[in-house]
Amino acid sequence: MDELVHLENQLQEWLNQVEQHIREIPIVQIYVAIGVLVLTFVVFLLIRLFKRTKSDTIVLAGLSGSGKTVLFYQLRDGSSHQGTVTSMDPNEGNFVLHSESTKKGKIKPVRVVDVPGHSRLRPKLDEYLPQAAGLVFVVDALDFLPNCRTAAEYLYEILTKASIVKKKIPVLILCNKTDKVTAHSKEFIRKQLEKEIDKLRASRTAISAADISSENALGVAGESFAFSQCHNKVTIGESSGLTGEISQVEQFIREHVRP
Repeated sequence: MDELVHLENQLQEWLNQVEQHIREIPIVQIYVAIGVLVLTFVVFLLIRLFKRTKSDTIVLAGLSGSGKTVLFYQLRDGSSHQGTVTSMDPNEGNFVLHSESTKKGKIKPVRVVDVPGHSRLRPKLDEYLPQAAGLVFVVDALDFLPNCRTAAEYLYEILTKASIVKKKIPVLILCNKTDKVTAHSKEFIRKQLEKEIDKLRASRTAISAADISSENALGVAGESFAFSQCHNKVTIGESSGLTGEISQVEQFIREHVRP
């Protein structure tokens, strides 16, 4: 019993000393200490939130027949599925890239979404852009010239979307089917798309100044359009879905979705 009383007295004495010490600390120092603690807590929460919301989604877009679905299956399991027919519904999958499936250690899966290219189904693209870490715009390099204008219109629409501009979502223009002898080069395709987009930019601005906000407008006023002028990073690559030569797509994916 005496030991309990003694322990209680010691505890009370210690509390009195702590209280006295706190009283001796200038009030400014106390406020500073509290402020530092609060700021540290807020920064910690923001870091956790950023890590949790960092996107792992790559969106495949482009005209019907450009080879998006074949690319999807090549990325997923290394097979072209015998040149899969044009899809009318989005193909979605969360998987480790086939080329990385034999690597040792933990590899981060990628969510890949193949959005149908049919004009009536393109609005589905807006459902996936808010979560996109990157967008691959697939172009048929073999049958490019007949579809150049249509492809440019679709790409123009993508590059002026608020979600693309504000989040600065990187875009890879992927020239597919380059294994064919008569396929156009990526430099030719780049130049033609830039010319068509430049025409679109001029005509749509002339029709209505309110067609797109100046914030999302493409290019530099008074200069010919070039992809280097975009708010977001736009690069050009090549691939062959049927032969499995998709290294530039995989490189783009891993640049924006870390393993």
